[in-house]
Amino acid sequence: MPILDSQVEKDAVFKRREGFWRQRLSELAAQAEAIRGGGGEAAHARQAAKGKMSARERVARLCDADAVFMELGVWAAQGMYEEHGGAPAAGVVVGVGRISGHEAVIVANDATVKAGAWFPMTCKKVLRAQEIALENRLPIVYLVDSAGVYLPMQDEIFPDREHFGRAFFNNARLSAAGVFQLAAIMGSCVAGGAYLPIMSDESHIVEGTGSIFLAGSHLVKAAIGEEVDNQQLGGAAVQCDISGVVDHRHENEESCLDKIRRQFAQLGMPPQAPFARREPREPLHAIDDLYGIVPMDKSRPYDTREVLARLLDGSEFDEFKATYGQTLLCGTGWVGGWSVGVVANQRSIVTRETGSKGGDKELQIGGVIYSDSADKGARFIELCNQKRIPLLFLQDVTGFMVGSRAERGGIIKDGAKMVNAVANSVVPKITVFCGNSYGAGNYAMCGKAYGARFLYAWPSAAIAVMGGEQASRTLLAIQLKNRGDGVGEDEKEELLERIEQHYRDAMDPRYAAARLWVDDIIDPVKTREVIARSLACAAHNPEIPEFKTGVLQT
Repeated sequence: MPILDSQVEKDAVFKRREGFWRQRLSELAAQAEAIRGGGGEAAHARQAAKGKMSARERVARLCDADAVFMELGVWAAQGMYEEHGGAPAAGVVVGVGRISGHEAVIVANDATVKAGAWFPMTCKKVLRAQEIALENRLPIVYLVDSAGVYLPMQDEIFPDREHFGRAFFNNARLSAAGVFQLAAIMGSCVAGGAYLPIMSDESHIVEGTGSIFLAGSHLVKAAIGEEVDNQQLGGAAVQCDISGVVDHRHENEESCLDKIRRQFAQLGMPPQAPFARREPREPLHAIDDLYGIVPMDKSRPYDTREVLARLLDGSEFDEFKATYGQTLLCGTGWVGGWSVGVVANQRSIVTRETGSKGGDKELQIGGVIYSDSADKGARFIELCNQKRIPLLFLQDVTGFMVGSRAERGGIIKDGAKMVNAVANSVVPKITVFCGNSYGAGNYAMCGKAYGARFLYAWPSAAIAVMGGEQASRTLLAIQLKNRGDGVGEDEKEELLERIEQHYRDAMDPRYAAARLWVDDIIDPVKTREVIARSLACAAHNPEIPEFKTGVLQT
């Protein structure tokens, strides 16, 4: 395959960028570590005093020591529930781990955060975990230790379609699809939450600390006057030996987790999707050069081929229509030994010939999708579906081209064609937000609404309907129009600064990760291993439907 060369000069600009992103990643890592502390040291000490591990200790004990636990949703709910005392990681640990050689989705309630109660984002995070399990046909393990719905916010978590009850709906769907579900009751499991482990295929409970019932002792007394403690009501002996609700009981958490590992060792190996594989190869260029390639200023251009040269195996890239629609790079390569079709926004300014004999030249803005690049992207996506090649989207897009010339050239038609192809794509799609993700460009490049199996963001990512400066000045103009002419220049500047600050906050990748628009914020140098692991998970689902796009304007 053709090999991507590199023209990167490690000059002063490169060094400044490198220092900036290393510092930024250090700050993010420190914040993520604090989030993983859950409810704090005192809460962890109380948990340990009861003979209970923390959520992450349970996950570590369950997973194979030689495989990284790929935690997802670390930033979920960050900064969203401060008036309720906060909910680090939404009070639940979610990710993909390897258990006795089998990839599995793991969901572990963190009882140090409000006793493991479900906030609205907890629900969204658990539903996302179940979605990953269903789409990729991965077995799922629930380590349950939860007080149930967080009552002060019950109206935002209980009755709607994507609320608490959807988890049990998904339980049923997963089981019907043949996706193995296993639950371990390691603490409280009460009310509606009791259905999640019992609707799983197999269940375990830990003596002394595990309990499961529809109503706890206080509610039972209030409802029918019966006085009974929680263990007598729904402890391990009751629910395993008498009611038969639970399948296995264990004297401690260690023996419970060890039993689950033995059960996973006996699982049959699933069939694999027919995606092309070969031996992995390292890129020819150092991947940590990415720190010096990506600009600090999101409006600055750079050559996306330099990024691909550090992400693809052997720096090999077989480009599709290289001289056409050049603001979008399309082509095939390999990541970690997996074949991929790459769709990446070209951020450098490119020149295209416009005359009938190639005499006229036109500069095209990097990161913008023009009619020709949209047309090219749609066709390439169709080809990858035809050839059963998974798609990798690298987003740094400022949107579709606007203006009278673009409109007369049919930009809406060509953009719709690309969006249609992305929406109907049947091969696995993985999206990495490398930089800007604005407007309909987010959709065309497979944003959250378009069914990516996994979505990741670099610290340089920014997701919004439009760029911060454009949005701020548009909003300012609207507000000033509504208020008339009696606004002074100082007030205008103050108003603009407030609007711009709001947009800066909303465009921070942590804002997107807190709302689960992306599954995680990743270090760019770990992109290859994260993509390879995601593709390995995606390959567990061998079913690839027929590709259809419906009606397209030509």
